[in-house]
Amino acid sequence: HLNNVLVWSQSRQQYIPLSNVVSGFHLEWEDPLILRRDRSRVLTVQTDPDPLSHQTSGDILSRVKPQIDALALPHGYSIEWGGDAENSSEAQQGLFTTLPLGYLVMFVITVLMFSSLKNAIAIWLTVPLALIGVTPGFLITGIPFGFMALIGLLSLSGMLIRNGIVLVEEIEQQKQEKAQQDAIIDAATSRLRPILLTAFTTVLGLAPLLLDVFFQSMAVVIMFGLGFATILT
Repeated sequence: HLNNVLVWSQSRQQYIPLSNVVSGFHLEWEDPLILRRDRSRVLTVQTDPDPLSHQTSGDILSRVKPQIDALALPHGYSIEWGGDAENSSEAQQGLFTTLPLGYLVMFVITVLMFSSLKNAIAIWLTVPLALIGVTPGFLITGIPFGFMALIGLLSLSGMLIRNGIVLVEEIEQQKQEKAQQDAIIDAATSRLRPILLTAFTTVLGLAPLLLDVFFQSMAVVIMFGLGFATILT
């Protein structure tokens, strides 16, 4: 007990109980460390998904966020979501900002490659066809559209543009010896098998990612989008 703690008395030259020099004790709890964020005091509550489950941090956030937001906070208090939720939001904002610029650069490169605006537009018209496969893909699998799906869309666009460039180049070569309609038919026939085999191997290679919680949305975008767009183009 604190009353029995011995302290050195300089006047008596001996140890005396602490109760001889103090009238009483009063205990108060005090944080040894005050955390701040943006110069404001914060209290951080953390949670992590079970590594053995198929839940992601986004799944947990969507389940608990409505309940947390419904809490009545005292005056001067506020709630901010950090961690993976904050990082994902910032990453999506950055991606949406730079994505149009990336597509513009790709389109300009395509125009310069063929020195033809018509050929570039024809190639890029294959990209919207991928959405015909992407939408049913998410509906069939029941996988939510997430940040990695945006990365998958960018990758899918590059694959479709590559296939379109290969086909248009073949058509341009065939046009030097044949009529335009015959060149289109022969070029499409000659490139059909290589493009289908490439798409098929890509889809098979991405199939294991459907079991990964983090990459499954990207896999759905590329697999279904590439499969449908390859057939339609």
